Amino acid sequence: MNDWTDIGVHVAVADVEIAANIANMAVPYGIYIEDYSDLEQAAWDIAHIDLIDESLIAKDRTTATVHIFIAADENPQEAIAYIDDGLRRNGVEHTVTLSGVREQDWANEWRKYFKPTEIGRRLAICPSWEQYDNTEGRTVLTIDPGAAFGTGTHETTRLCLAALDGMVSGGESLLDIGCGSGILAVAGVLLGCDSAVGVDIDPIAVGVAAQTADINGAADRTRFICGDLTDNVSGTYDIICANIVADVIIRLSATIERFMHSGTRIICSGIIDTREGDVLAALEEHGLAVERRYESSGWVALTVVKG
Repeated sequence: MNDWTDIGVHVAVADVEIAANIANMAVPYGIYIEDYSDLEQAAWDIAHIDLIDESLIAKDRTTATVHIFIAADENPQEAIAYIDDGLRRNGVEHTVTLSGVREQDWANEWRKYFKPTEIGRRLAICPSWEQYDNTEGRTVLTIDPGAAFGTGTHETTRLCLAALDGMVSGGESLLDIGCGSGILAVAGVLLGCDSAVGVDIDPIAVGVAAQTADINGAADRTRFICGDLTDNVSGTYDIICANIVADVIIRLSATIERFMHSGTRIICSGIIDTREGDVLAALEEHGLAVERRYESSGWVALTVVKG
C-alpha cells in the first residue's frame, strides 16, 4: 500500500478557482476542494435536507483549501514548486501545508466528522462505523449515509428529531417531506409510529433512505417515493415532518391541509431565525397555528396544528 502526501493549498475563497486550475495542471488524477463558504445551500442542493455536522458549521467560511494527493514516488515537492510558482504569477496569496495519508484512509477522511449523537429523551443517532455505548437504553438509529448525507447532527435536524421524540406515543402515521437520508421517517418508526412515508425529489436520496430503513429493521413499515414535495403523496397523516427551508415551507403551507386531519401535527424545521416571520405569516394565512417553538444556534423549528 502506498504512502501519499496530502498537499493543502490554502487561499481566499475568491481565489479558489484559480488555485484549482493550477493544481489540476500539476497532477493527472484530480483534486479535492474544501470550501465551506456556502455549506447550507450546498447541503440543500445535494440532499434536500439539513444534515450537517456542527464541526463543519464551525469551519472558516473565508478561506478554501485545494487538496492534492500524490504518491511518495511521484515527487510531491515538484508539484508544490509548480503550484507555488503559478499562484505567485497570478498574484494569489497562499500557504501550503503537507501531511502524510495512508491510501486506504484518504478516501474515507470525511467519516471522522460523524460521531454518535444523543438527541431528546430517547434517541441516539449512530454512524454504522462507530460504536455506541448505550448505557441509557436509548432507541438507536444506525445510519450509513455516504459523504453527501449527514448523520443528523445539524441543528435543524436535531430540533426536528427532538420534537418528534416528544410527539410519538405509538401507532402514528408519519409523512416526511424532503426525506433526504430517511433519518426522520426511520426515527419515527423506531420511536413507535406504525408507518412512515418519505418523499424526496432526488432519486439517490430515496435509495439511501430505503437503505437506512433496511439497516434499522424498518423496511416493512416505511415507504420512500421520488417526487417534488407532495406531488406523488396521498392520504392523511398524524405527523408531518418538513425539515427543508423557509421558502419551501411557505410554499407548502398553501397545500398541506389536504394531508391533515383534525389531530395532525406538523414539524417545520430548517428555518433561519431571520425568516421566521415570513413563515409565521404564511402559516397564519392558511389557517395553521403554532403549537410550540424550538430554537438553537439561529435555527427555528415549529410544531403546527390546524388553527
